Amino acid sequence: MSPQLEMLKGTLDLMVLQTLEARGALHGYGIARRIEQISGDAILLNQGTIYASLVRLQQRGLIRSEWGTSDNNRRGKFYSITRRGSRRLAETAENWEQLSMVIARFFAAQKEPSR
Repeated sequence: MSPQLEMLKGTLDLMVLQTLEARGALHGYGIARRIEQISGDAILLNQGTIYASLVRLQQRGLIRSEWGTSDNNRRGKFYSITRRGSRRLAETAENWEQLSMVIARFFAAQKEPSR
């Protein structure tokens, strides 16, 4: 398997929202590294990819940003999830869980012998 998995549209946005929900405010680099860490480096994100997601989410009102200082004393933009983003995350996570179960049943059924 390639280290870079192909992602469905919107999947990265969901991972960003979940990361911010779980970890609180983070800068873009921190969000990307956390996603890579959780995926076991199966998903590798470049700066352009993560920032495109952050811009999209901010334009939709699902996250907000503010300037702050990082642990290494550098100024940076920190992102956090909004109430609207938390609601969207909950809805989307439920849909993903249902879809995952359907897909799992589909593949399990394909392994059964033909009648």
